[in-house]
Amino acid sequence: MTVLDLPGVFNARDVGGMPVAGGRIREGALLRSGSLVAATAAGVSEIERRVAHIVDLRDGQEVAEAPSAVASVPTTNLPLFLGSVASFFDDDLSLDEMYRSLLEKSGERLADAIRVIAREERTLVHCTVGKDRTGLTVALTLSAVGAEREAVVDDYALTASQLPAERNRRITAFLRAQHPHAENAVALATLSPAGVMRGLLDEVDSRWGSAADYLRAQGMADAELLSLRSALVER
Repeated sequence: MTVLDLPGVFNARDVGGMPVAGGRIREGALLRSGSLVAATAAGVSEIERRVAHIVDLRDGQEVAEAPSAVASVPTTNLPLFLGSVASFFDDDLSLDEMYRSLLEKSGERLADAIRVIAREERTLVHCTVGKDRTGLTVALTLSAVGAEREAVVDDYALTASQLPAERNRRITAFLRAQHPHAENAVALATLSPAGVMRGLLDEVDSRWGSAADYLRAQGMADAELLSLRSALVER
């Protein structure tokens, strides 16, 4: 992975170069990041240069409260959370439980997001932080084309080190005030442990056979999966 300098955007990187059976992920084909609301003019220019399509996984309220600064790049909005973001903190879900909920309840939207990646040559996927919804979408995408498991896990785990310290302090204080009895709230907002993604992908393999088979179960056709590999993988 290559950490990217997109001024005003945190947790941005290109997953190109990742090993895949028979090749590697093509550089520039799939980017990921946090919200684009604070992208500077230089950041917007860099995104315009690098990206042909954006997939925004946030819900309508998040988009309204923090609209993207990148209006010039075609964007597909596919909210992954069927409930509010706050509900995960209210229910005190662990990361494992939240990701399992996304797999079980948002499978069709995950598949729709990955269809966009299969259609476009240069796609940026983001949510608010670029950790959970983006992390799961990118991990499934990479796994579906045969990316090396530990490289996928490493990409997910990298996020925790890319989140601004001031943002973490602010959100930690807010969550402890709003959800004083929640055991998982801070981890939910700030951490990306390798073991969580490794376990989730192992569960996908156990329950569905593979990430590609999971996407087939959500309606993706074999031809779409071939297009995904063609878009992302080079020898």
